[in-house]
Amino acid sequence: MNQVRLQLLAGEHAIDARVARTPEQRALGLMHRAAMEPNEGMLFICDECAVQSFWMKDTPLPLSIAFLEEDGTIAHVGEMEPHSLEGHACEQPVRYVLEMPQGWFRERGIGPGTRVEGPVFRPGD
Repeated sequence: MNQVRLQLLAGEHAIDARVARTPEQRALGLMHRAAMEPNEGMLFICDECAVQSFWMKDTPLPLSIAFLEEDGTIAHVGEMEPHSLEGHACEQPVRYVLEMPQGWFRERGIGPGTRVEGPVFRPGD
């Protein structure tokens, strides 16, 4: 699947993000991926700001998931296990979700309140 890539920045840490913006791309996500580069991730751009829920069916890689506000500020970070059917969500409505290799956010001291910068995020007021 041919996907757009965006360069994002979380603090001083660069992220090479594949973008899942269509319903088909979002449904496929990182399923069936056997490996990822250390700073590679996937940015899900949802159609509307809502409570988003993700699971790991058919995804063999352990991932960390960050739920992002309109300006890219991280609202919640979770850890997801391979092939799990457990849903991961943020109580707060968001439009953007970023998946990275498991532990990526924790290892870099990145958590709620950190702003991810990139061309898709609306600047804060």
